[in-house]
Amino acid sequence: MALEEYKRKRDFRQTPEPPPKLAKGGRRRFVVQKHRASHLHYDFRLEMEGVLKSWAVPRGPSLDPADKRLAMQVEDHPVSYFDFEGIIPAGNYGAGTVMVWDVGTWEPQSDAREMLNKGDLKFRLNGKKLKGDFALVHMKSRRLGTKGTEWLLIKHRDAYDQPGYDIDKYDHSVLTGRSMDEIAGDAGSAEWKSRPASVAGRSRKNDWLAESIAIADAKRAKETKRAANKKTKIHPAKAAKRNPIRPEKTAPGDSSLARAGNTQVTKKKRLRAPKSPLTA
Repeated sequence: MALEEYKRKRDFRQTPEPPPKLAKGGRRRFVVQKHRASHLHYDFRLEMEGVLKSWAVPRGPSLDPADKRLAMQVEDHPVSYFDFEGIIPAGNYGAGTVMVWDVGTWEPQSDAREMLNKGDLKFRLNGKKLKGDFALVHMKSRRLGTKGTEWLLIKHRDAYDQPGYDIDKYDHSVLTGRSMDEIAGDAGSAEWKSRPASVAGRSRKNDWLAESIAIADAKRAKETKRAANKKTKIHPAKAAKRNPIRPEKTAPGDSSLARAGNTQVTKKKRLRAPKSPLTA
């Protein structure tokens, strides 16, 4: 039953994707697949109990402990899905380019199943790009339409943490060395067909994954804009020094003060009573 959702979303009469078969043995591997679908995200997968437990991470994992990455738990995948890299044709579920961004082994800090059930999974990664201690923490708050599948992927402080980590600098496959653009343009890349999104029951209105990714993208754009504005912002004192307020030039004898004075005199004259003809 662990792969029932995976099976439901795919038509294996048309696709060479691996069948929903549980794997034997207790290997502990992990894979991160960079996936450019309707929105760019990273699929973080841990091999556990014969399947790949999977989370979609919109902004990707980070080696900076200050980053708390949103991670939405998705359906389990078969272990044979581990090394897929290629193109999912347009019109199919998850259409886009897939890269094997990182691979390695993982080690739970305690009983993996117990920690997963409690919503606090602590583990150590030994990958080609990701190393050190991490945690997946289940978020208790539940937004409408999320199905309670929101977690946070957090890097712990250790010898491998990197403040200011920029994932965009590492756009290459650990299997082939190709970039996302090279994979997308390579006619020899593996392709599969899966059941269309509409058949799989994923309407645009209820696509909580796309919605969460869009929110994360908007937040990132806002942070970038704020940082750019901060760099170009001028202190008020410096701005005043650069652009001092100068008095407005007026023609001789026609200043605003003079006009104001004339107006007052005029008003006073109008208020005087006319002279009596007897005193003329």
